[in-house]
Order: sequence, then C-alpha cells, then structure tokens
Amino acid sequence: MASYILKSEPAVYSYADLAADKRTHWDGVRNATAQQNMRAMKKGDTAWIYHSQTDKAIVGIAKVVKGPYPDPDQPGTTAKGDPKGVLVDIAPVAELEEPITLKALKADGRFDELGLIRQSRLSVMPVPAALDKLLREMAGVG
Repeated sequence: MASYILKSEPAVYSYADLAADKRTHWDGVRNATAQQNMRAMKKGDTAWIYHSQTDKAIVGIAKVVKGPYPDPDQPGTTAKGDPKGVLVDIAPVAELEEPITLKALKADGRFDELGLIRQSRLSVMPVPAALDKLLREMAGVG
C-alpha cells in the first residue's frame, strides 16, 4: 500500500475532527499536482495527517476507505479526460502520542527528499516507502 501526507489547518479541520466524525471526504484541494496525487490514492492507502499553520507536525494516521471520485464542487474534466477535481474518503486509525514535527523532519537528513520538505506548500503528497517506514518507526506504529 502507498502512503500520503494530507495537510490541513487544524482550525479548519483537525485530526480530532476526523476522529469525532469517524469518516470524511477529503476536499478543498485545488492544486493540480495535489489533485494528481489524490487520483493515485487507493482504498487501503495510508494518510498521514499533518497540521499546518499552528502545530506544523504530523499528528495522526488515517486510512483511505474510498478511492478517488468526482468532486461535485469542481465539475468538468482534465485534458486527459479525468474529473477536474476528485475527493477521497478517509477514516482515522490513530492519533500520534508524540507528533512528528516539521522541525524534527528537517533536522533529520533522511527526509530531505520528502515532499513536505521539498514542496512545503503542496497539500497532498506521496510518501516514498522507505520514508513511510521511517515515519512509522518515529511514530511507534507498525
């Protein structure tokens, strides 16, 4: 299974909101590259939830429970015929006991190629398998 980082401003939608809701569609993504990343997501993939703005940390893990489907708020198609905008549904897995801060990731040279470091403004980004393994070790999850 693949894994992704999903960024959210906690004042808008936090991991605690996801835990309370038990499931949500991930919306509000307009960037073409982030949308392309969402189109690649599949049921069962991991979603690392990152709080931007205040926490600047990965705070929880979610799972993709429904792969990409058309976003009714972004009608139309791309030049390739894909829906212009897609949503994915996610459900909470676990809140991290210790958030993994952006500062810690930047200080650890093994994460230099992580999208969160290289393309910090991108709201949805894939996590290479080797870095996913390191994040799991840092988070203390299997």
